[in-house]
Amino acid sequence: MRVFKCSTKKFEQAASSAHRFSQNEDGGSFTIFVVLGFVLILATAGIGVDIMNFERDRASLQGTLDRAVLAAANVKQELPPKEVVISYIEKSNVRGKLVGEPDVDDNPDIGSRKVTAHAEVDVKTHFMHFFGYPTLKASVTSVAEEAIGSVEISLVLDISGSMRHASATTLKDDAGNLIDLNGNEIPEGGNPVYLTKLAALQDAATKFVAAMYEKENPEKISISIIPYSHQVNAGANLLSNMTGVTTEHTYSHCVDFEEADFNEHYIDPARTLNRSAHFDFDNYGDSYTSESSDPYNCLTRAGSSITPLTNVIDDLNKHIAALTHGGNTSIDTGVKWGAALLDPQFKPVITKLSQQNADPNVQLDEDGYVKGTDKQLPKKVVPPEFSDRPKAYESNVKKVLIVMTDGQNTSSWEINDDYRSGYSDVWYNPNSEHTKRHCKYYWSRRQQRYVEYDCQNTTASGEYSVRISENPPEYFYTRQGTRGHTTPFEEEGTPEGEGNSVRLTYPELWNQVNLDWNARWNYGQWYGISQSSTKWHSNAYSTISSTTKDTRTNNICAALKTKDVDIYGIAFEAPEAGATVIKNCSSGEGFFFKVKDGGSLDDGTEEGDNLSLAQVFQTIAASIKQLRLTQ
Repeated sequence: MRVFKCSTKKFEQAASSAHRFSQNEDGGSFTIFVVLGFVLILATAGIGVDIMNFERDRASLQGTLDRAVLAAANVKQELPPKEVVISYIEKSNVRGKLVGEPDVDDNPDIGSRKVTAHAEVDVKTHFMHFFGYPTLKASVTSVAEEAIGSVEISLVLDISGSMRHASATTLKDDAGNLIDLNGNEIPEGGNPVYLTKLAALQDAATKFVAAMYEKENPEKISISIIPYSHQVNAGANLLSNMTGVTTEHTYSHCVDFEEADFNEHYIDPARTLNRSAHFDFDNYGDSYTSESSDPYNCLTRAGSSITPLTNVIDDLNKHIAALTHGGNTSIDTGVKWGAALLDPQFKPVITKLSQQNADPNVQLDEDGYVKGTDKQLPKKVVPPEFSDRPKAYESNVKKVLIVMTDGQNTSSWEINDDYRSGYSDVWYNPNSEHTKRHCKYYWSRRQQRYVEYDCQNTTASGEYSVRISENPPEYFYTRQGTRGHTTPFEEEGTPEGEGNSVRLTYPELWNQVNLDWNARWNYGQWYGISQSSTKWHSNAYSTISSTTKDTRTNNICAALKTKDVDIYGIAFEAPEAGATVIKNCSSGEGFFFKVKDGGSLDDGTEEGDNLSLAQVFQTIAASIKQLRLTQ
């Protein structure tokens, strides 16, 4: 049997301890513990409130100071920048004050201004003062700068045939009143005058130029104008300084790009580029006496050539006023040239143009000044201050491309290599006139044959000789319609050597006749219309489709975006296909403007912003010149 023993003394001691603890608990020792914990929680919460008040006042002061220095840094406002900051803070009723005077770095020579200001606010604490912190000091700094350094702009403008159509833009005076063509205000309820798309563009582009140079140092802003239709006319001055361009002719000044060229954001002026053939692939109005090419594949009309980097407002305005419409649409080629005039690889060309006289016939004295002037230097193609442009992408420069269209990419054409250069088999003698009888015919059922009527004699100048065979030599005389001749045509009765025919190169031939006429008259009369049309027309040129051009546009725009170039896109009353291409080309939200019929801006809302084309250009100008908050 197990016996359990208990020490009565130890049991009594334990019971006594328990009784004392019970007495102490009833006396409030646990309550004190809870109260202390609550005080700590309350203190922590109070510190949080103090910190929240501190951050509230600091953020309010920071925001107010930011707005103050931004207003002061605007170079167009005429008040002293320091006073603008001081007044802004005083009238804002914000808690806090400026620390010292604002620092202003004003450089009117380059049109820049930098404003730096410091401020502080003492925030009273409600709980932290129990710990020895009666106030918290919040110090803020703001720096605003309006300074771009340099700006390079490429204006890529659509001058295709659709620009001749009427737009939804009405003719108004500077005050916004409707006026007629004589400048008279149209009374309320009268019929407004609607501008053509080209006239609306000319008005908008002219105002853009004025806005860009207003109160700016012109030496920091260069603008290039790149008009485009189915091709881009680079101009004789520019293309002659691109050493890689082929020289088979100088009738016009366009180039043909390869597919891969649109994956590159630049044009290497030393790399081989085919000069576009000067030809018309299909003149529907040609006849026996009318073989001329019109229009040519490469533009030559007034206002169609590129104006490279300049800041001469008068020159820019004259070019804009000289723009004319005509031809298909090649957005891809326009953007390609616009990109090239922003890329540093084109600097050697611009440097040469800055040394080249705008007037090649200007007379200079022995000191290099224009004769008859008071030491006036000759005007250069590109102003000398831009000889180091386009600048490197990483330098202090803002590069902008603005592309505008009223349509969409359409077809363009290139001559095939076999017909590009070298001698043709056609000779020409201008010293000739030949009269040919042309008649209409009807089928006579009685005579069972075609009978002539309404016959007329047509006289054509110049005779073409086409070599049919080299051995033995045989030539076909086009105007006379005869073959079997052993030599090219020579005018009878002319002194020896003066009436000879001249063998034409392909560029010379296409400058005189279009492809269709050549196939029909030079070859079709003896070779057969079907065969000559295939060999000398269909197989002589290639067509670049609109689908291919859309891809090319997308590729060149994507390449340009990798260089942080700002691309603004304007679809001016354009079809959806064209608007989509322009939108995809742009730098994204805020860079694409869709001006619809009615002159309103499609911003994704039902109301729209009701901006005209001119207002869109003004918006872009303001965006380019906007302030930059640097700190």
